[in-house]
Amino acid sequence: MNDSLEPFVPEILEKLGAEAILESHKIQSLWSNYGGIYRLTFKGAKVPSVVVKCILLQENMHHPRGWSGNQSHQRKLKSYFIENYWYVNYVSSLPQSVKVPQLLYSKQQGNVQVLMLEDLSIFYPHLKQTCTYNEAKAVVKWLAAFHAHSLNTSTVGLWQTGSYWHLGTRPDEWSAMEESPLKRKAKELDRMLSSSKFQTIIHGDAKVANFCFGDDDEVAAVDFQYVGAGIGVKDVAYFIGSCFNGDACTLYESSLLDYYFEQLIHFAKQLNPLERTALEKEWRDLYPVAWADFNRFLLGWMPNHQKLHHHALSKNEEALKFLESRKVN
Repeated sequence: MNDSLEPFVPEILEKLGAEAILESHKIQSLWSNYGGIYRLTFKGAKVPSVVVKCILLQENMHHPRGWSGNQSHQRKLKSYFIENYWYVNYVSSLPQSVKVPQLLYSKQQGNVQVLMLEDLSIFYPHLKQTCTYNEAKAVVKWLAAFHAHSLNTSTVGLWQTGSYWHLGTRPDEWSAMEESPLKRKAKELDRMLSSSKFQTIIHGDAKVANFCFGDDDEVAAVDFQYVGAGIGVKDVAYFIGSCFNGDACTLYESSLLDYYFEQLIHFAKQLNPLERTALEKEWRDLYPVAWADFNRFLLGWMPNHQKLHHHALSKNEEALKFLESRKVN
């Protein structure tokens, strides 16, 4: 048992009606060693197991890529508070088509924050770093249902701009970029994304590793530290880049985008036909802008990153051309 979890054990046992913890297994460490994620199994509990996210809120200067400092620390703290707010205030309204773990217990004591979540591994046992085309379609369908549910709704308590690479929270990475048209136009591209007519709640870190896969091609999502306002294709572009290499992105992108918008329009029943058409056009046009926005972060944070392949970099030119076309029009 992790020492930081010990003070919470009596309340955890009481909450679950359990007699004792049988086993505590560390699933993974949190980024920059801000704690860890554990699976606990119990004797005599209402559920056989839970997943506990144990967050150490004190500043940690051991960033794996060298990006440390107070701004980074404050961003991480805010992300954990927002994730807790998301589970408490938003998750209960999600439809069945948008599966996420339910929050069973949360508490902060001193500089430790604990989130006890439903263990998804019973029905969604598979975690992946890459995926097949059909598995990607399952995630794209989840994203479409998630985005459709929250179209033009309140994002109170969440990130004003969802995604961990948002320009407003990454000035150091922007400064570290080499001079380029993308760097010079970064603020204009950011404004284009944030000023789009159709906004929703985005996951903000929708990489393939943050989805749990079932045996029937159903998926559930975890890790909502950067959930907030944005356009849906920010999640889609980031997801596609997370699970395919450059050649596979080129091969599958068009089909996955078509499927995403097919599902988005299907789920967005609150919109009339004209609004659905306008939504699809706006977000399709902004898709390369969303990808270029992520590239901007990577080019400052880790310019030799494997995700900066030929397909990804081609989006920079597409985005800049679209920006210029908007000025002309």
